[in-house]
Amino acid sequence: MRIKEMNCSIMKTNIGYNFIFEKKINMDKIVLLLILANVLISMKGFKDRAFFERYKFQVGPVLKGDKIPMLTSGFLHVDVSHLLFNMLTLYFFADPVIDSLGVPKFLAVYFGSLLAGSLFALSFHKKEPYYSAVGASGAVMGVVYSAILLNPTMSLYLFFIPIPIPAYIFGVGYLLYSMFGMKNQWGNIGHSAHIGGAIGGYLLTIIMYPSVLSEHTFMVFILAVPIILMFVFKDKLEKKY
Repeated sequence: MRIKEMNCSIMKTNIGYNFIFEKKINMDKIVLLLILANVLISMKGFKDRAFFERYKFQVGPVLKGDKIPMLTSGFLHVDVSHLLFNMLTLYFFADPVIDSLGVPKFLAVYFGSLLAGSLFALSFHKKEPYYSAVGASGAVMGVVYSAILLNPTMSLYLFFIPIPIPAYIFGVGYLLYSMFGMKNQWGNIGHSAHIGGAIGGYLLTIIMYPSVLSEHTFMVFILAVPIILMFVFKDKLEKKY
């Protein structure tokens, strides 16, 4: 094929938005392997309830010493639409991170953000022993934030808005949405993992690519604002008992 880039889209029908942005056709093999691992493990979880229950993230067992689900839960999903949305988002945002950081550091962002999401969820829900969650959302949000930091000019289209929107507006907006979602317990969504993953991706990208501080200073500041606000108002966001 003579063109190297194309427009791609993602749709999340139950939330009611989609976005489109330029994506390289050639995908790194490591991204395919991550997607394949997520699909195979999630399919196993769909068919085997005992397997799903054993490896999902749940506060009570983790606090008692079972740390494995903090990682394995990131490869399980509730249903096909949950899996599809996370994998499509990973597919579209992974390349900018790999292009800038290389595969090893991309993997550090992915798995570091996954664990950061689990740790943040554990901290936020520590008084809820039956709180559980699954999904690659923490890892994927880390990759999204890393991609925006490394490529500030990235843009996308939101449903009903036929003009390109800067990706950082999506990133900041989604993090603020997750903060309010945590506070108000909106839907059956692990908002805390989204926030933890975004923070992980943000910090790991700066650590591994420190020149981003001078090259994209404005973006570093913009993406830091909701993170700082989250820590400032953390007590107000936590569920009271």
